Amino acid sequence: MSERKRRLPKTAERLGRMLVVVPYVVQHPGSELSEVAGLFDMPADQLRRDLDLLFMSGLPPYGPGDLIEVEVDEDERIWISMAAHFARPLRMSRSEALALYLRGTELLGTAGLPDAPALESALDKLRTSLGPETLGNAERIEMADPGAPIEALGPIRDAARERLRVGVDYFAHSSAEWSSRVIDPEEVFVALGHWYVAAWDVAVDAERLFRVDRIRRVEPTGERFSPRGLEGAGRSLYTPTDEDVSVRLRLAPAARWIAEYYATTSEQERADGSLDITLPARALGWVARLLLRVATDATVLEPPELTAQVVALARTTRDRYRG
Repeated sequence: MSERKRRLPKTAERLGRMLVVVPYVVQHPGSELSEVAGLFDMPADQLRRDLDLLFMSGLPPYGPGDLIEVEVDEDERIWISMAAHFARPLRMSRSEALALYLRGTELLGTAGLPDAPALESALDKLRTSLGPETLGNAERIEMADPGAPIEALGPIRDAARERLRVGVDYFAHSSAEWSSRVIDPEEVFVALGHWYVAAWDVAVDAERLFRVDRIRRVEPTGERFSPRGLEGAGRSLYTPTDEDVSVRLRLAPAARWIAEYYATTSEQERADGSLDITLPARALGWVARLLLRVATDATVLEPPELTAQVVALARTTRDRYRG
């Protein structure tokens, strides 16, 4: 990957920064560029480049009154004038408001997030505005107990922000074993109710995705790393490799959730309501454990050695319960 490509920030990163920087500057007009950059933990030159793009933001027809005006004066102070349409209250459709309510409720229940009274208050107002007729069964949604705090989350976030290479102890679900790794943590994000870190595994010289709650130790090595542009939020939770094995399964209706939760390379509907899928797996052990959960609702089509692993795992589990 070229050095130029490594230095290019992703659009999502720039948007995320501006969503927090712009409201602050609007409420604190004339703030110094260096002060704002320090407050939001970003280089001053990066903030200036982001602000240079901001003045092109607005709504059609993109006339002078439709765009955001940004000025950095000779004293390095920032002034932002919002376009007139930003002064009008935001009006959402009921479907948009309901989607926002459900997503906010999910976010509020995510393990590892600090208390968010502002979000709770906003959700209460949304709930009242939508009313029971619109919410229907959604009113019964309850946040899952986040359980014990994720001890590695804070150190991993700090390492990603400071671009610090760290040593970690990680429990790999695929092999059911602990291993020690040296990684460059680049993007920390939430997906499907879990925290993940997209990182570069130094030993294998390749990208890897780690679930933060499976990290037991985070120890800085004293080295820093240069970002490689790894994807964070919104990415697939599985990174294909040349070592993948294609696993073909036939899923009864009760097990079709597997196709929704795990990455598949092909899916074929059958007349009886079952689904044939192909999914990539770097190791068969985790697939065998998954199949024990669904029992007879899934059938292994190939490879044959997976069937043997499931049988062996079932016998081991039975013997342990007998013991």
